[in-house]
Amino acid sequence: MAAPGMTRGRAAGPTRRQFLLGGAVAGVGAATAIGIDLALTPAPGAPQAEEAHAPLNGSATVPFYGDHQAGIATDAQAHATFVGLDLRPDVDRDGLRRMMRLLTDDAARLTQAAPALADSEPELAVAPARLTVTFGFGPGLVARIARPGPPWLRPLPAFAVDRLQPEFSDGDLLVQIAADDPLTVAHATRMLLKDVRSFTTVRWMQHGFRRAYATMAPGTTMRNLFGQVDGTANPKPGTSDFDTVVWSADGWLAGGTGAVVRRIRMDLDTWDQLDRSGREQSVGRTLSNGAPLTGQGEYDEPDFAATTATGFPVIPEFSHLRRARSDNPAERIFRRGYNYDQPPVAGQVSDSGLIFVSYQADVDRQFTPLQKRLDELDLLNKWTTPIGSAVFAIPPGCDSGGYVGETLLA
Repeated sequence: MAAPGMTRGRAAGPTRRQFLLGGAVAGVGAATAIGIDLALTPAPGAPQAEEAHAPLNGSATVPFYGDHQAGIATDAQAHATFVGLDLRPDVDRDGLRRMMRLLTDDAARLTQAAPALADSEPELAVAPARLTVTFGFGPGLVARIARPGPPWLRPLPAFAVDRLQPEFSDGDLLVQIAADDPLTVAHATRMLLKDVRSFTTVRWMQHGFRRAYATMAPGTTMRNLFGQVDGTANPKPGTSDFDTVVWSADGWLAGGTGAVVRRIRMDLDTWDQLDRSGREQSVGRTLSNGAPLTGQGEYDEPDFAATTATGFPVIPEFSHLRRARSDNPAERIFRRGYNYDQPPVAGQVSDSGLIFVSYQADVDRQFTPLQKRLDELDLLNKWTTPIGSAVFAIPPGCDSGGYVGETLLA
């Protein structure tokens, strides 16, 4: 019996037709290979591949040493990790000095594309991508050395809207690691946590993101996962206004600032049920471009006295914009938040929100009154729930050879 696929009575072996077909296929293969070779070999004078794509950002660095710590006035990077640490019971002032010297040295190296001293993966340090590392001291750390801190360095007052969880709240030491590349952030985080493992334990860790590098023009206000612009009213870094709002002038904190870190869960599933007009009334801004409901552009000054034809305020009293704005110029902050997005629990589409981060010279005078107004009447509270909260004093920067925190610990 002939094998399947063979014609009875025909000799086995290749036929003339098969040779011709094989030659044709080979010819097509050769032509394809020639075409690929021509495509990969640029014509004389043509731009090289390195010149054709957009400029790379991996080698970009942000200076570590200076009057202020980097990562505050720095243009916000695409990715960030925030780590809250608790001090081990036996860590004293000398231990804190050793810890901060070690952290400062490795952070300075990593931000400038050099591996940490005991870096087991030095290849991961070659692309800093604007890496910054920022350190903050919680109430417990300052109390550990029996030196007075700023009066506002304590947990925030209890707010009715809060549903705080200990796994996202408080802490003795804050480490903020930010860069435009998530691998860089992950590597730096691991190196720094190795530095402090004999001094601290991890209390919480939060990962956040913004738009990827070069997705939007520099200076574009970030959007949170509600689609709203977030941080329009920020003072501009490099101006005297920013300096007044952010930098402290008091004692060991002079040149530093205060940080509030709050994790805010955003109920995107029920937000989806609200029509566009309702969303804009809740926010007080047009979602398409961030303009106040009384203006045309994002940076137009809102007119809270404007009314509709029926006499109601154009920007509702319950809107987030109205509640966040104060007639007292001292009640201002600098926002530098990040979005988060985690796997949802059963029955939900999303588990998302905002890692709210604000910097201000005096938390009691600037942030707390603002938050009290939001707590009392802000329609966005229907869709937002603070589940984490922490306050830190961010010491000033340091010179080469020094270390962050020496104004307190020396």
